[in-house]
Amino acid sequence: MQYVLWKDPVKKVIDPTLFSDMAEKLAKDIGSKGSNVNKGTQLRRFFDEIVRLNTMSRAAQTDWDQILPHVHMLLAKVAYAKGRKLVTDEFVGFMKTGIEQIKRKEDLQVFANLFEAFTAFYKIHGPN
Repeated sequence: MQYVLWKDPVKKVIDPTLFSDMAEKLAKDIGSKGSNVNKGTQLRRFFDEIVRLNTMSRAAQTDWDQILPHVHMLLAKVAYAKGRKLVTDEFVGFMKTGIEQIKRKEDLQVFANLFEAFTAFYKIHGPN
């Protein structure tokens, strides 16, 4: 399922339903893909890493150019998890779609908020 972080990226307007309707749709889609993968603890590891990088990006002493490569390294980590059959293609798609849209600190903040909302809905729609 595709999604966009910004309704209007120039004006920095977020779709008002991104953290509600879209987050729940993503949680339902990813949560319905089998009980042996996409465990909450596995997805939480990725969420925790996004939160850590987001926190670093907001710190005044941290250079964004040093953080962005680590954001993109998450694509390799999610591919590794997929190779170990810990996550589904749908979760990989969620991560890839979000990470490919991250160009600025503000993008990472929006993705972190989306991931937070997704995680909350996943508690209801996920396998555990």
